[in-house]
Amino acid sequence: MAYPVSIARKNLFHDRVRLVITLVGISFSVVLILIQVGVYLGMMYNTASIIEHTDGDIWITARNNRNFDFSLPFPEARENKAKAVIGVESVKKLILVWSLMKLPGGGSENVEVVGFDPDSGVGGPWEMEAGSLADVKYNRGVIVDESSFSKLGEMKIGDHREIFGKKVRVVGICRGARRITTAPVIFTSYKTAQQLNPMARGATVFLMVKVAPGHRAEEVIARLRKVMRWEDVYSRDEFAWRTQLYWTLNTGMGVGFGFTILMGIIVGAVIVSQTIYSATIEHLREFGTLKALGASNRTVYGLILRQAILSGVMGFAIGMAVNVVVAHLYEQSGQIIIQPWQLFAGDFAITIGTCIAASLISVHRAMQVDPMEVFRA
Repeated sequence: MAYPVSIARKNLFHDRVRLVITLVGISFSVVLILIQVGVYLGMMYNTASIIEHTDGDIWITARNNRNFDFSLPFPEARENKAKAVIGVESVKKLILVWSLMKLPGGGSENVEVVGFDPDSGVGGPWEMEAGSLADVKYNRGVIVDESSFSKLGEMKIGDHREIFGKKVRVVGICRGARRITTAPVIFTSYKTAQQLNPMARGATVFLMVKVAPGHRAEEVIARLRKVMRWEDVYSRDEFAWRTQLYWTLNTGMGVGFGFTILMGIIVGAVIVSQTIYSATIEHLREFGTLKALGASNRTVYGLILRQAILSGVMGFAIGMAVNVVVAHLYEQSGQIIIQPWQLFAGDFAITIGTCIAASLISVHRAMQVDPMEVFRA
């Protein structure tokens, strides 16, 4: 039959108030899922951004280290063990220490100090706004991420600050190195980072290994694990994944985001099922008329499903428009929100699937209508 689409559309637009309520519920669910997942992905990017932007195939850390930000030091002399392994082209040290920076107006702020090799740039900032990586070698030079200005105050090249009782000089401004800990990030040379925290002297926190051409990373990792028995050895992707997993599970972040997303799906499903069900009950006589005229259960089934799909498509389109505005406002606040095309495709599938599932109750009720009800007084 050719009429179900037209009937479904007319039935959907017949009660405008009910349609608005349905679309509001669907679009709310769409926006909630897109924003929550986007914010979560942005936070996960922050947790592993330094790892993923570092030119190192293999990461060596202290034993039982579960994430990047709270890693423990180990003797830097262990670097020699790694260098002697077959398949290792180079080994670079990276240090991460927590320290205190004095603020111009008084008080102090916790900072994450990342000490990298200024000659190779490995482990340093990857997007410079001003200055040069090599300048950190002189006069205790530091590079400050621009996201830190909200906590540390505005800074420019040439400014002096004090970290752990030692004067440092701002030699560069970078961007993109925001941390999930919300602590300001300071990049400096490896030696300066050791000076800014007494506990770091004679120790390193990470060894980054570059695999030599002609060797497989998996084989080199296996050799390193036999030699570095007091440390843990990971591929870059594995260490990034462990860091993201730690922040997702051990902090309760994953549960919080997951519960919010689930609530968005449930809210959308309840509103759609309620509105479509009430519309079906209200038009039971019309369904009876269709069946009396020879319409099959499949036709009635298709009519209600098309009604649900139309609601889902319109609600998703409205939600997409609202999402653009909300995501822009979120980014304007200085936060990162990541929304790949796979997220939109998945959200669309969830929205349409939820609408179809919610309409099944209405389908079941419409299937049971007796055509003889049309002829009763």
